[in-house]
Amino acid sequence: MPNETTPHDILVRPLITEKALSNVKNATYMFEVDVRSNKHIIRNTVERLYNVQVSDVRIINVKGKPKRYGRSEGYSRSFKKAIVQLKTGFKIQELEGLI
Repeated sequence: MPNETTPHDILVRPLITEKALSNVKNATYMFEVDVRSNKHIIRNTVERLYNVQVSDVRIINVKGKPKRYGRSEGYSRSFKKAIVQLKTGFKIQELEGLI
């Protein structure tokens, strides 16, 4: 990763899905992350940005699904998803308000 990246370049956006929000009570959060990032970068970014302690980071590469619009065929975009587990007693207040 280039040195001039900001935390918002690494964490693209939090994933706000029904499955992601059901795990918030267990202090587990999902983020769409930059495809070039790794577990160490994601851990350090979440800890600095939200002032929490991370216990585990899992990464999933989500492939684009085939899509059709009339006769045009293509794929939805691929992205990297990070599942971040926080240590007990820590919460991300910005994402807690979405429940």
